[in-house]
Amino acid sequence: MFPQLLNWRTVLAIVAMAIVTVTIFYSNFLARKIAADEKQKIEQWVQAVNDINDSTITSISLASKILTENSHDIPMITVNEKDSILDHYNLDSSKVIADKNYLPEKLAEFKRTYDPIIWKNPANPSQNNLVYYGESSLLKQIRYFPMIQLLVAALFVFVTLIAISTRNKSTQNQVWAGMAKETAHQLGTPLSSLQGWVEMLKETAGNEKIASEMSKDVERLKLVSDRFGKIGSTPQLEAHDVLQQVNNMVAYIKRRAPGKVNFAVKFNDNDQEIIAMINAPLFDWVIENLLKNALDAMDGQGNITVQLKNESTQVVIDVSDSGKGISKKNIANVFKPGFTTKKRGWGLGLSLSKRIIEQYHKGELFVKHSELNKGTTFRIVLRK
Repeated sequence: MFPQLLNWRTVLAIVAMAIVTVTIFYSNFLARKIAADEKQKIEQWVQAVNDINDSTITSISLASKILTENSHDIPMITVNEKDSILDHYNLDSSKVIADKNYLPEKLAEFKRTYDPIIWKNPANPSQNNLVYYGESSLLKQIRYFPMIQLLVAALFVFVTLIAISTRNKSTQNQVWAGMAKETAHQLGTPLSSLQGWVEMLKETAGNEKIASEMSKDVERLKLVSDRFGKIGSTPQLEAHDVLQQVNNMVAYIKRRAPGKVNFAVKFNDNDQEIIAMINAPLFDWVIENLLKNALDAMDGQGNITVQLKNESTQVVIDVSDSGKGISKKNIANVFKPGFTTKKRGWGLGLSLSKRIIEQYHKGELFVKHSELNKGTTFRIVLRK
């Protein structure tokens, strides 16, 4: 699923970039054509002015037509050889009157934009006036269009990726819930049968020890079935003593851990109990997964510490080990389904734990700190 999603993302990005690139090149091509056309209009305007001022030209009406039609949207400023402003056209007259710096600033802008058109004065051929001009509103629209389209394309890609990600998360959630419900359902029938056999063994003399051990295993299977049943539905949160729950799970894992592994539960001495809203079976499952993960990281020896902090609005639980640690490149992947660095395992424990804490308990579960060959600390944050 993830490679497929990655391929879709790549294709969408390539298509969007291709569209924008082609548009930019084509828009620049149009902008250059319009700029050349506007320059030609300015040249024609200058020539028309000269023709009107020249009494030897008989076709005054043609020059007047060129004068009125060829520069209706192109801002211009005429200056003499000493760079003094003589006149201006197609500029905001209200700003010209209100701001004495408006024309000089526009002139400086036009100088940066295009080279001037030389306007020879018919009355004094030795004198050359200069016409500086800017871009018409149409040309500005053409220039800014690719940027707008780039933003639209980026927004399209972003929305599409969000939609794909949301759809895949929804599919994952349905798969998780479906698998959990099916697992709980499948465990139900053999569990009922096993409970019956255990009761029969208890009634037979000499089988008390066997029945007792089998009863423990059946209770464990019932717990697993209950956990999967709650994963497949919305669990009920209740006020529980988190400190007691942690102590119980540490004691459970400690009985099954090698003797060289030291366990410690740390908390403020004033906290006889730490109350938070949790679903006890699912919360126990998270602590169990984190403790087992710590054991796997230590190769049979080291220290595991669970530290609880009872804050005003939340409970913070740090599960630390002195194991192999997690490399920086893997920290972002540890909660992804299927990711594991162990030779055995499905890579689902941490993924399930994160889902339980963040989706069901509305809390947080993340890697607080990890250093290779020194250990890792996972942090759980629960609301009170």
